[in-house]
Amino acid sequence: MPYVLRQVAVGLAVVLLQWLLSNLRLWDVWPDVVLLYVAYVALRRGRVAGAVAGFGSGLAMDLLVTPDVLGINTVLKTLMGFVIGLFRSEQGDNLRLSPAQAFLGALVIAVVHNGLMTIVLALDQSTRTPFLVFGLWLGGALYTAVVALAGALFRVR
Repeated sequence: MPYVLRQVAVGLAVVLLQWLLSNLRLWDVWPDVVLLYVAYVALRRGRVAGAVAGFGSGLAMDLLVTPDVLGINTVLKTLMGFVIGLFRSEQGDNLRLSPAQAFLGALVIAVVHNGLMTIVLALDQSTRTPFLVFGLWLGGALYTAVVALAGALFRVR
């Protein structure tokens, strides 16, 4: 299977996994596995691949998971894919992250992403609530980092 078709299939599978995990809420937040996928592609392939993965999976996430805020995931995931791609790994396709690297990296990436998401949502709704900071921003980032840790612990070698 060509690389592009394989990435499209994996991206759609990740978005469907995100849709399933959006029903496993803890304190009304869920992990962002789409962001983890975008970060992984960007680290392996660079800026352009990260931005393309972010755009495609963000658009699919907007359409399937969060249709009430259409476009926000597309823009943020594209931006994150491009920025993370600046730190492309020299290992390329052989990239293997330790559980500690996966947890800390996902935590940093999710804190930045969720912080931007919180700012946009707060400006859109003209509100500031403790849930936006402690739930959506920090809670969602921690939940995403725990999922990344679990993925690194149980990955297929």
